[in-house]
Amino acid sequence: MEHLLTIEEVSRLLKVKKSTIYHWTSAGFVPHTKVGRFIRFRTSEIERWLQERKRCGRRTMAVEAGPERGT
Repeated sequence: MEHLLTIEEVSRLLKVKKSTIYHWTSAGFVPHTKVGRFIRFRTSEIERWLQERKRCGRRTMAVEAGPERGT
């Protein structure tokens, strides 16, 4: 079975406050699992979630947005 992370562990991993993690879970922003009354996070889901939100450099974002303005 995959290791499940606690709120505290995810908070430290992402370097955000525990209250932010609680807010993200209630909003459905971050993948999580309820185990009884406890909130837990699968390591693989958190890693995939982070990869999906990975930002590219400014140049790449401009290419994705379309042609440069003013030309």
